[in-house]
Amino acid sequence: MPTLQIIWFLLIVVLLLGYSILDGFDLGIGILTPFLAKNDTEKRILFNAIGPVWDGNEVWLLTGGGALFAAFPPVYATVFSGFYLALMLVLFSLIFRAVSFEYWSHDEGNRGLWCKAIVIGSFIPALLYGVALGNVIIGIPLNQNHDYAGTFFTLLRPFPLLTGLLGLTMILIHGSVFAGLKAEGDVRKRAHSIASKSLIAFIILFVVVLIVGILQIKGVVSNVVGWIFALLTIVFWYLTLSSVKKEKDSQAFTFSSLIHVSIWGLIAAVQFPYLVRATDPALSMSIYEFSSSKLTLTVMLIIALIGMPVVIGYTIYVYRVFRGKIKLEENSGY
Repeated sequence: MPTLQIIWFLLIVVLLLGYSILDGFDLGIGILTPFLAKNDTEKRILFNAIGPVWDGNEVWLLTGGGALFAAFPPVYATVFSGFYLALMLVLFSLIFRAVSFEYWSHDEGNRGLWCKAIVIGSFIPALLYGVALGNVIIGIPLNQNHDYAGTFFTLLRPFPLLTGLLGLTMILIHGSVFAGLKAEGDVRKRAHSIASKSLIAFIILFVVVLIVGILQIKGVVSNVVGWIFALLTIVFWYLTLSSVKKEKDSQAFTFSSLIHVSIWGLIAAVQFPYLVRATDPALSMSIYEFSSSKLTLTVMLIIALIGMPVVIGYTIYVYRVFRGKIKLEENSGY
């Protein structure tokens, strides 16, 4: 049973990591559209860069939520009820964003409005994901029934806001390096400039979050695995910055993706064995106490072992088909 619980903890981390890498760059492009593109042609380049893949990227988030529900249902209930308003904001933002892409393409008279909608619909999830994550790391108020005992504004404490900003800069980095990978000319130059600035903001926020986390999270200083991932984050940050300066876009995107890997490794190391920490440590929700039955975990693991290779294979296939620089054609894409 403990082995199955650990496997499912790691599987959920992997699914959220996949979402972070894949949807991170298209959220980043959505936020940065007004800064990367100065006319409709350049915006078409950006939207066609993410158009074939953005909806598939969000499958990873849905799968991660489904895995949490199947493997740790009490945790799912606590998180989704406690963060209800924030999650609704994210959900409506993603829906509004999806609709805005289509309206931007067809409603030429209101393209300015729909572009703003894309920016807002990308910005809100990019910020709130990190805020939510910061809350489950630092601890949320729970009662004896493990129901959330705070308000929406309880979630907006300094540490979660810092992690929200850190997550936002990761997404801006990822979006800008992907834009540099897919675009040419002025868009590519702007992408390099934004990536460099975002990387500087990231390392500052990372150090601040690290210091605040050490001060507020008990036992984190002695977490050797956590320190390894923290050091790897700095290494991948430097390699990303170096690649951007050398205009090696493929390397920059690879190292930017590895920043996400190291950050999620750090989160997993700090959190284990808890999925949600409570402000009262005795009420924290660990994988050992709040999982489904052994039968459920076993059956779901078999399904995951069959389904995940299919999803990964399809993802690889799609990115292979749509690899390379974007070349606009009349009446194609957005």
